Amino acid sequence: MRIEAGQVAVVTGGTSGIGFALATVLSRRGVNVMIADVRADAIPAAVNALSRHLGRVVGVHADVSVDADVDALADETIERFGRVDLVCNNAGVVGQQAPMWEQRLPNWRWLIDVKLMGVVHGVRTFAPLFIAAGSGHFLNTASAGGLMALPTLAPYNATMHAVVGLTETLDAELKSVSKDLGATVLCPGMVDTPLGANSAALAPPGAATIPVEGQDMAEMGAISPLIVAQAAIAAVEARRVHAVVGPGAAEVARQRVDALLSDLD
Repeated sequence: MRIEAGQVAVVTGGTSGIGFALATVLSRRGVNVMIADVRADAIPAAVNALSRHLGRVVGVHADVSVDADVDALADETIERFGRVDLVCNNAGVVGQQAPMWEQRLPNWRWLIDVKLMGVVHGVRTFAPLFIAAGSGHFLNTASAGGLMALPTLAPYNATMHAVVGLTETLDAELKSVSKDLGATVLCPGMVDTPLGANSAALAPPGAATIPVEGQDMAEMGAISPLIVAQAAIAAVEARRVHAVVGPGAAEVARQRVDALLSDLD
């Protein structure tokens, strides 16, 4: 899919981290962007920061775990811009660190509702619009954790694997309808974002998150969200199904394939 000025993109989780970086890259290129976020208080500042770019940027409150919110997001996008070309199902959270058998059920439900069902809701709502228009692309944010085991993070790990498999299936289904439809899954390594702090602020009753005090993501080798966003958009334009980005991420993918082939032997 060619990314061109005048197109319209939806970015969930768009006020910070990878979502904000995606909105930045797209709006710089003249794409009109609808950013959506559950943190309503963060939307005005994000929209204002993006207003200097070529593309128009509008922000709306939406909880991707609620199907009606995603339906309303689609309606608002069409009302504002009259079309939609790219949907970045990016919103995400991360939960507590503990062995799988010690993970609290509220953590499972929360991660599944946001990170998996959020993507499902985005696809269910926007795919018919793409099909009616004859073109469109999904960019679903997963993680390198969708390509490897992540001990002590089973709910996060499971949803990331699910988003990878879901996107691979979605791409095949969309391409069976039209060559101008498709999907890409973004699998970055460690990225310098406020995911941990945002998750701690959003955790529902009974859920727990990773302690974030004293963490310096850059010192831990995390890469810039802008680098991830640029690589993700390049993958969309190249019509690649997988965008594996960041130090060590490619090696993780190779190790997974090698391990699978070894087990087949």
